[in-house]
Amino acid sequence: MRAGIRVPFDIEPSYNIAPMTCQPVVRLNRDTGERELVPMRWGLVPFWARDANVSHSTINANAETLTMSQTYSEPIKHRRCLVPADGFFEWKKLDAKNKQAFAFALKDGSMIAFAGIWDQWRDKVTSQVLETYSIITTAPNELMDPIHPRMPAILAPRDYERWLAPSDPAHLPMDLLRPFDSEQLKAWKVSTDVGNVKNDRPDLIDVQPESKAPPREPQPFP
Repeated sequence: MRAGIRVPFDIEPSYNIAPMTCQPVVRLNRDTGERELVPMRWGLVPFWARDANVSHSTINANAETLTMSQTYSEPIKHRRCLVPADGFFEWKKLDAKNKQAFAFALKDGSMIAFAGIWDQWRDKVTSQVLETYSIITTAPNELMDPIHPRMPAILAPRDYERWLAPSDPAHLPMDLLRPFDSEQLKAWKVSTDVGNVKNDRPDLIDVQPESKAPPREPQPFP
């Protein structure tokens, strides 16, 4: 995914990315058709919104309802993107009051690309442009199922081109939004400190003592 993509801005490694922050996203340049890396705010604001104040509910979009959603039906047709990451967190509910945080990554240490959609909003008063994105989620695979009922839609490298390429709205690549192969993923318990986005440090992805999963090294993008 990195090959041939110019990085036009500085990217600092982050170990606990927060909604409503700007992150690098890969899309096709409308003029050249080439892949480009651009900063976008996490939490999609649809082009028709009255203002840019949206809730955290748009950081993720359910694959099953994309085409029926007023917010996502246009982006899924015309504005698809890849969201690069080297891992992600999810929470397992232990009881009514307690949850355990888990980290997920590819076993081979390579980078993940989440299926995403983006949109462009323009302030009618100032003409300021804001570009934002959502990560698409799907049903869990066998590894995720005991932990959480949803997981991000992860794309295999062979599917990047098809996901990004313009397509007939009647034949969208919805079949790519499926549970990722659990045999290619690993999971391990991490500190509940990840529940506070103010915490952003390398040890957040360290294996907790009670976990038998092997530790991993951070791989900041790009």
